[in-house]
Amino acid sequence: MKRILVISGILVLSMALAASAMAADGMARVRAIHASPDAPAVDIWVNGSVAFSNAPFKGITDYAELAPDSYQIQVSPTGATEPIVIDATLDLAADTDYSIVAVGKLENIEPLVLIDNNSAPAAGKAHVRFVHASPDAPAVDIAVANGGPVLFSNVPFKGVGDYLPVDAGTYDLEARIAGTDTVALSVPGVMLSEGTVYTIFAMGR
Repeated sequence: MKRILVISGILVLSMALAASAMAADGMARVRAIHASPDAPAVDIWVNGSVAFSNAPFKGITDYAELAPDSYQIQVSPTGATEPIVIDATLDLAADTDYSIVAVGKLENIEPLVLIDNNSAPAAGKAHVRFVHASPDAPAVDIAVANGGPVLFSNVPFKGVGDYLPVDAGTYDLEARIAGTDTVALSVPGVMLSEGTVYTIFAMGR
């Protein structure tokens, strides 16, 4: 349980300045997140061509812009055409942002498709979402430390906590075993900037 959350590095990589983070008119945008703890670095293929190369565990790509349509998404070890560990069809809608998260251990890896809401927070606010991508961890609560409120409650593996508006500032967070006061990990000094949209991923084993 002490490695349930990987936040300090991921938080920076998974934020977007809302003012410049929307899909272009009529287009969709897609990014990939490697959250499979025992999988090697991977290439992500779109309709038979490599779209994202050498994505490591905990890696989060930039958004790629695509026309709305159906696409074949495949994942293979970096530099190899096989084995294909994920092979899925993704339907993309216009004016929508997506995150494709590779979740689970390598033996049963699968895509978790998220719709990202990168609309601008209100003045003085940030938006925060939580994704549980740790395959052998129990459901968790994400709370403000030292008796603060629970931000995301009872989120299981592959569960997603909805975007939450919070005051911009620096927070000491903690992950608790759901429904208890048992702290699995303390994460002090998480800075949430005004006008920014964040996703916090729980990764690892």
